[in-house]
Amino acid sequence: MSRAFTKEDDDTEAIAMIGERPVSAERNLVTAEGLRQIEAEMARLRDELSQAEKSQERVAVATILRDLRYWTSRRETAELSEPEAGSDVVRFGMTVVLEGEDGKRRTWRIVGEDEADAAKGSISHVSPMARALFGKRVGDVVTVAGKEWEVVGL
Repeated sequence: MSRAFTKEDDDTEAIAMIGERPVSAERNLVTAEGLRQIEAEMARLRDELSQAEKSQERVAVATILRDLRYWTSRRETAELSEPEAGSDVVRFGMTVVLEGEDGKRRTWRIVGEDEADAAKGSISHVSPMARALFGKRVGDVVTVAGKEWEVVGL
């Protein structure tokens, strides 16, 4: 049996399994840095697409096109939001210092969904913690997942 079409058949099956990246139904709030990250990701993907097309990597092309559709959608719906200077209540884009019941402090910056990275101290504006913090002031206490946190700094 000839194996001439096996690679192409495998590619077609793989492409069919790629699927679309889900897009959040929440407002797409972004910081200025988040907007730059979206645009950088789109530029990177366009460069990768060019290379994948040249080398005729069908699965890579399909994956990159899927990701470009996602980021294009995110760029089109992005709402740049900057916190008011001097605000004394927690808002999108602000950094909040919390103190837990155990006395340990944690600092979070509230950002857009695509730019959130808990390991780097940023959380999504739709996370339970961010939602609990919106509108709070220094001295206010929030409860998230059964644990109390006091806002100690903005």
